[in-house]
Amino acid sequence: MEIQHKRNVILRIMVLLLGVGSIAAFAQEKGNINHPGLILTAEGAEEIRENLASLSMLNKAFEETKSFVDAELEKGIIVPVPKDMAGGFTHERHKTNYFALQKAGVLYQVTKEEKYALYVKNMFLEYAKLYPTLDLHPEERSYARGKIFWQCLNDANWLVYASQAYDCVYDYLTKGERDNLEKNLFIPFANHLSTESPQFFNRIHNHSTWGIAGVGMIGLVMNNQELIDRALNGLSKDNIPKNQKDNDGGLIQKEGVEDFGFLAQIDHLFSPDGYYTEGPYYQRYAMYPFMMLAVGLENLKPEIKIFEYRDKVLVKAVTALLNLTDGNGAFFPLNDAQKGMSYKSRELVAAVDIVYHYGGKNPELLSIAKEQGEVLLDNAGLSVAKDLEENLEKPLVKQSMELRDGSEGKSGGIGIIRSSKGELTLVMKYTAQGEGHGHFDKLSFSLYNGGDEVIPDYGLARFVNIEQKNGGGYLRENKTWAKQTIAHNTLVVNEKSHFNGKFDIGNQFHSDGFFHDFSGEQIQVVSATDEHAIEGVKMHRTMAMISDEAFENPIVLDLLNVSAEGNNQYDLPYYYKEQLVSTNAKLETPESLKAFGDGFGYQHLWVESMGKIQEKPFQLTWLSNRKFYSITTNCVPEDELIFARIGANDPAFNLRREPAIIIRRKDTQNTSFVSVIEAHGSYDPVTEIAKNTYSNIKDVSIAQEDERYVVVEISIKSGENWLFVLSKQDPDKSTKHQLDIKGGTVDWTGPYYFRKNIKSN
Repeated sequence: MEIQHKRNVILRIMVLLLGVGSIAAFAQEKGNINHPGLILTAEGAEEIRENLASLSMLNKAFEETKSFVDAELEKGIIVPVPKDMAGGFTHERHKTNYFALQKAGVLYQVTKEEKYALYVKNMFLEYAKLYPTLDLHPEERSYARGKIFWQCLNDANWLVYASQAYDCVYDYLTKGERDNLEKNLFIPFANHLSTESPQFFNRIHNHSTWGIAGVGMIGLVMNNQELIDRALNGLSKDNIPKNQKDNDGGLIQKEGVEDFGFLAQIDHLFSPDGYYTEGPYYQRYAMYPFMMLAVGLENLKPEIKIFEYRDKVLVKAVTALLNLTDGNGAFFPLNDAQKGMSYKSRELVAAVDIVYHYGGKNPELLSIAKEQGEVLLDNAGLSVAKDLEENLEKPLVKQSMELRDGSEGKSGGIGIIRSSKGELTLVMKYTAQGEGHGHFDKLSFSLYNGGDEVIPDYGLARFVNIEQKNGGGYLRENKTWAKQTIAHNTLVVNEKSHFNGKFDIGNQFHSDGFFHDFSGEQIQVVSATDEHAIEGVKMHRTMAMISDEAFENPIVLDLLNVSAEGNNQYDLPYYYKEQLVSTNAKLETPESLKAFGDGFGYQHLWVESMGKIQEKPFQLTWLSNRKFYSITTNCVPEDELIFARIGANDPAFNLRREPAIIIRRKDTQNTSFVSVIEAHGSYDPVTEIAKNTYSNIKDVSIAQEDERYVVVEISIKSGENWLFVLSKQDPDKSTKHQLDIKGGTVDWTGPYYFRKNIKSN
């Protein structure tokens, strides 16, 4: 066991002992409990009421909340017998109900109008009548079926929101009404999520986070020590059946995980940098239950100091998420991720407000809250609204950074390079598998220009909450296409996905960061390796963003070194958006479309054209959102060029029809691919003026290579020649190197060397 992990375990034991003892004492003095006190406090509600007229953001939140709840009051209480999947009537009605409950509870505390408390009471009483009559949900797709919803995950969502409502109306209800609700609704509900569904509750996964938060929060409201302990400590690990898998094929019980509960979730799911192993899309989803239970503990058990835990990792998690976004604030679609999800989501509105209020009042968070345009109607939202009214915000400047993966930060990571000139952002992924939501995409990358995708990652294959598309759940194409290696901008060997597409194998390994250097104004570099994804093959990818006055925007250098035990076929895809403009390859268009292959995602690619190398280097230019982009690649004469498009074997049109260029190199053992990607020029459809439409790269080549070094030469049309040298074996930034290049000796220190204006032979 690592020293850091030992420290975390010791700290967890101390926290639990402190928490359990003090909660037990707390429970003995029920008169000391003040409701509300979980998320919104009584003092906070009073202060909100006093400041509504003077704080515009707070007043906006109040008016929007009131409008929503008043509309629901007009409809009356609707608690249907559950039957539908996501997107269906009963699913969406129960989902609306838990939002309405939480919001109505807050309105009661802020306005003191009885109609809101009465609405919450009557809604809960209807659920208390219904819940004892329910068996498991009739839809049998989930590994852990709920009762109100088709999966326990959604039931846990209900309890997280409902617990807040119960806290707000607790003193409005009579003791008899509370006893009824707790006996027939809340305790059975919490039991179903935990002791009756151990495969759901005892996990290191976002599903379990929601379950733990729901059980813990309702336990805190009711002073139910058993439920509180259950949330903090988890269940006995012996309750979980061996080798059981979830809906996504992931094993429920992870090897080597011996502790469960809320603090174990924080220990195992976040890296020291706040990166969440499933990726930013699911980190965004999980932040709400993490934050809600954390606030409940901070308000009711401040001695635990939950926001200080693991060197403030929950605070770091929100900062990490904000940096995992493009120029429009949308999260990078790593692993299973729906494109367009951004930090304007309700989960991030909550997370930003909470971390600002409880995590040190970082003024950069205020700028995000201002952009989000809304705040919570609680203590944290009040704090943000006050300081925005005082204009205390400072802009959040996103920097180049590495976010490590793994609980100890030793399972690879994400390298993000942001240009100092312009809006280009390069994202290189060299993480662990990412649990059941991970993709087989070791050393993949994506490229953005502001909020525009230049070299896109596909994300997930799912239409969330659109009932016509598999009830809003994951589509079969998520496994047959989106998770497969060919769907990503990385190397495929012998037409097979990394780890042969086997999750259980992939989950045992991770890629490794080789080095990164974001300190240079002219060049920033990230480099990583992987020797497990493909049996007998080692990949080493190095990417650099280079800024120079010779180019309108920074250029991206992509160097992929491959070493293998024997000869293989290598495919390297680059996906792009919109319209191909030109290429110097000789194209041959087939008479009829055919799929590229039979499996591992190849069956979903149409071969639209085959290309042959006319002249070196290969170049391709495309137009996307009125901007031109070019890729220049050092192909060898034997390389094949496949112009492909997603959509084969997809009769339901579940996949986006996006194009790709695939470089195929056959019967090769050790090799290197090198490319330069440019953003240049523009097109105005109104004036019909096209500017700077051609690539400024004359050539890119591997000038020399051996086991220790690879030398890349970039020739520019102006006559300049640039040199990039990579030390393939030594990432140490203090190592001194000397190498004979092009008849001269080059000396440098560190894992790479870059120089302009090298004379060409």
